Amino acid sequence: MAVGIASFEELNDRFLAWCETVANHRIHAETNRAPVEAFLTGHTPRLADPATVFEAFRWSVTRRVAKTATVEFEANRYQVDPALVGRHVELRFDPEDLTRIEVYCEGVACGPAVPLVIGRHVHPAVPQASPAASSPNPRPPGIDYLGLVLAAHEEATFGPIAYRDIPVSGEGEAPCPPVGHDPEDHDPEGHDPDREVL
Repeated sequence: MAVGIASFEELNDRFLAWCETVANHRIHAETNRAPVEAFLTGHTPRLADPATVFEAFRWSVTRRVAKTATVEFEANRYQVDPALVGRHVELRFDPEDLTRIEVYCEGVACGPAVPLVIGRHVHPAVPQASPAASSPNPRPPGIDYLGLVLAAHEEATFGPIAYRDIPVSGEGEAPCPPVGHDPEDHDPEGHDPDREVL
């Protein structure tokens, strides 16, 4: 979480402010239109296939297949097709699950790498894998960019409060009686209702 942001609620507020103030109005490099313009004209974006998204976010490494038809990767050992012995193969994987790895050779899928020894389930580069590695007191940035974006968003959305522009309720009517005053007790001649007449 960024320095100076105390909660996910605050992070979400700043993210939404950035989306509405910056991202939605910036000209997109491929469409040459601002996203908000495309949205307002009824454009329906084409959603990517989930399998394509999954593939796009997989990581990969290259390893040489040993004589035993195995590959070593991050303290793990996997069995691969014996036909790949001595060849360099690409291992494609989800960094958060090293038990499921697909093997490719020269761009051709060659089946899964079967786990034999699993010493590590998550890649060490995944932030959750080593929380102690992150600094407990990171240095604050010189400029609070999201804070500036949030301030600009609030200024554009709400603006400053001008009390002189707020209409006064009941303007032109008789003033309201003081709190605790009962109009029934009012005597136009000034007599005190609590005073007994002798």
